[in-house]
Amino acid sequence: MKVTKAEFVISAVGPNQYPDDALPEIALAGRSNVGKSSLINRMIGRKNLARTSSTPGKTQHLNYYRINDQLYFVDVPGYGYAKVSKSQREAWGKMIEKYLMERETLKLVILIVDLRHPPSKDDELMYDWLKAYELPVCVVATKADKVPKTRWPKHLKIIKEALVLRAGDPVILFSSEEGIGKDELWGLINKSTDMEGI
Repeated sequence: MKVTKAEFVISAVGPNQYPDDALPEIALAGRSNVGKSSLINRMIGRKNLARTSSTPGKTQHLNYYRINDQLYFVDVPGYGYAKVSKSQREAWGKMIEKYLMERETLKLVILIVDLRHPPSKDDELMYDWLKAYELPVCVVATKADKVPKTRWPKHLKIIKEALVLRAGDPVILFSSEEGIGKDELWGLINKSTDMEGI
């Protein structure tokens, strides 16, 4: 997809703040600091529309980005080692769960993992939870540029085995630095949102 327009719309904390224009939504989930914002920026060809941070737990709301007035990327708060209180984590959990379970315009969840490391227990739990609710999932293994090409198959095998991937769930190698996997991921997003050929 050629992105000609991309804009940040809202940091939402509940359904009353979600956009009501019924555009398809693509949610990006993953542990804190895995590179969700960097992936968004690479996908839309902007340097810093989605703010990146070296501080885990920076995203605390559902951040909506409208792309070409055709769909939304929704950046979901990261799970894992964010330095926040237990009550704050529980509030995030409830907000995210409600969004993922009830949002009718949600077409795909992109679960981002780090290709360099085996998926964490939190990654495994997230994938299992998404599949328990029969949500469409694509696993994106990012930071591919940090792993020699010859070792990609080995690392992908570790990810697939750790998450016990269901048949048909794609895994896409990705690099926000070099753009590896960008076209493949756009192809999947277009298919998921019935925008093939756009």
